[in-house]
Amino acid sequence: MTDLRSLVSMPLAEEQVVSFVGWAFYLVIVLLVVWGFLFQAKKGYNGRVFTNWFSLRAEQLYLFLESMVLGAIGPHGRKYLPLAAGFWTLIFASNVLALFAPVSPTTVLSFNLGLALTSIIYVQYEGMKANGVFGHIAHFAGPKLGMALLPITLMIFVIEIFSEIMKNMSLSIRIFANMHGGHAAVESMNDLALSSGIPVFNLIPLGEFLLPLKILTCIVQALVFTLLTCVYLGLVTHHDHGDEAHAH
Repeated sequence: MTDLRSLVSMPLAEEQVVSFVGWAFYLVIVLLVVWGFLFQAKKGYNGRVFTNWFSLRAEQLYLFLESMVLGAIGPHGRKYLPLAAGFWTLIFASNVLALFAPVSPTTVLSFNLGLALTSIIYVQYEGMKANGVFGHIAHFAGPKLGMALLPITLMIFVIEIFSEIMKNMSLSIRIFANMHGGHAAVESMNDLALSSGIPVFNLIPLGEFLLPLKILTCIVQALVFTLLTCVYLGLVTHHDHGDEAHAH
């Protein structure tokens, strides 16, 4: 029978990580936790003041994300705040779950790749919406250099397209590597304690001493993904004067 310690340090191979439910079960847990937090936050706001811990934390999170979005995109970026909040809360909650469960959505590469594709595809959509389809495609070719330098323009275009594709890899692998690496480090330290032959070490899960570092990683990875999405949006969209006036 598998004890709790071996379950926490269980490798992430599909056949060993509660394969009978799959990682989608943990995604449902994350969504329920996020929904519960939002429900309690809304319940604690009476239209004028915040009356409970959840509503106060929600206000702080909103102000933090608002500052980040407006700083990265500009005054017109306020409309992207729901997107940024969705990414941040989903990734952060999934990362926190990875501290206690044998697997979480962000320890699965396919889930992270799905998040990255969602981010990049939405960025392309907003770029086409702001600059037109041909205008958005043309920006990949860089500045206009004339027909004499057409080979250089084509080379820039190919490099920019390749760079855009690689954004999917960087966004997805960054989270996966950090979350998966955290599990691997905990497992290695626990195995080291068990193989030391020292009885007292057999009772101490050494890997749990990495918890403060892993908590910091949870915050940073959610922040980096959300911030990069905002930066990409800021590069392909333009400021709207009406939004600027409203912001002022």
